[in-house]
Amino acid sequence: MKVIIATLTFLILSLSNLMAQVQVTYNHDSPKQNQITVQETGAGALTPEFYYWMLHNKYKKSAAIKNKLGFRTTAGIGLYNQVDDAEKIDSAFTKRAKIEALNVTDRQVDIAWNTEGHKVRSAMERFQKNIDRILLCGGSVDDSKRWQEYHNIYHTAIRIIRNAYLPNAQRKREYLGIYADIEKQNEILLKYLVRLHSANQTELLLEAQNTVNIDKGGIASAAMQRWKESGKRTSGSGNHGGSESNGEHIDR
Repeated sequence: MKVIIATLTFLILSLSNLMAQVQVTYNHDSPKQNQITVQETGAGALTPEFYYWMLHNKYKKSAAIKNKLGFRTTAGIGLYNQVDDAEKIDSAFTKRAKIEALNVTDRQVDIAWNTEGHKVRSAMERFQKNIDRILLCGGSVDDSKRWQEYHNIYHTAIRIIRNAYLPNAQRKREYLGIYADIEKQNEILLKYLVRLHSANQTELLLEAQNTVNIDKGGIASAAMQRWKESGKRTSGSGNHGGSESNGEHIDR
């Protein structure tokens, strides 16, 4: 029983101390309030007068001027101006983001190849066909390999341009430059093929002439016989004309 009573007494005392700690008291300090008012807005006076005059006279003279209200006003004006600047920056960034989005799309979609790719492919096909004709026209294996390396270089250049992060205007210039270079090399290759073909044909004709046996005596005999026959026909026609003329003279 005594233990229970002691326990209840301890609990009551603990609750009383707790309530005493929770209770809030408010003691108004007028000098402290005046100091805060002067610091915040500059209004009011620092009290007690004798205390500030003796110990903080310099602060007392400038406290009202150095209040926080002026700083708050200046900061507010600065923040208001920053709103306009922030809106301008945001608008500029938004426009730039739209332009960059178009640039990214322009670099990712290869429109230039859709318009100029067929020309480049056709030139590459013609170039490959002419390279394949080198051996048929009598060219060497080294020449064929050398021209094939040119073809591989152009093929690599086209692949690099198609995979590059470039705007379509620059892609088009690169494709047209490659196309013009391919056409130029193809013209040079065609001239080389024509020269090879002409050389082979000339060589075949010379070999054919060397294999044919020319009968020079027979040709001379035939020419002599034709000359004799031509001379006989000429003399016969001259005699016949003379007899006719004599007959006409006698009749007259």
